[in-house]
Amino acid sequence: MKANIIYWSGTGNTEKMAQLICEGVKSAGFNVVLKEVSEATSEDAKDCDVLFLGCSSMGDEVLEETEFEPYMISIDSIISDKKVALFGSYGWGDGEWMRNWQERVKKDGANLFDEGLIINETPSGDDEDKCREFGKNAVK
Repeated sequence: MKANIIYWSGTGNTEKMAQLICEGVKSAGFNVVLKEVSEATSEDAKDCDVLFLGCSSMGDEVLEETEFEPYMISIDSIISDKKVALFGSYGWGDGEWMRNWQERVKKDGANLFDEGLIINETPSGDDEDKCREFGKNAVK
């Protein structure tokens, strides 16, 4: 079984979440590939049993528009029936960007795992455990 984790991080917070989620996936016995979105292709979204997508909240609670949004557009039509888990960090707002993203992925036909995991700023303490558990539980 294989999981791919594709993320964008501006400050390193979402990158740290991705690394912790990766630890959780590995602890569940899955093979896992961790990639920044700038290195990912649409094949990376296809070539896995579980797809993790991570992006910070930007601007007016939207996905990052230069790299991540174009990647999402490229995979919107190919994630139907794919198990997808969403995550990201934020510094303000109430998680609207994640709720909108979840709805988008559902409309794409993906099998959304749980609610998206959001962490305010840098994950530490219990938040680090939440990230590991999120990874582990998403691949069960």
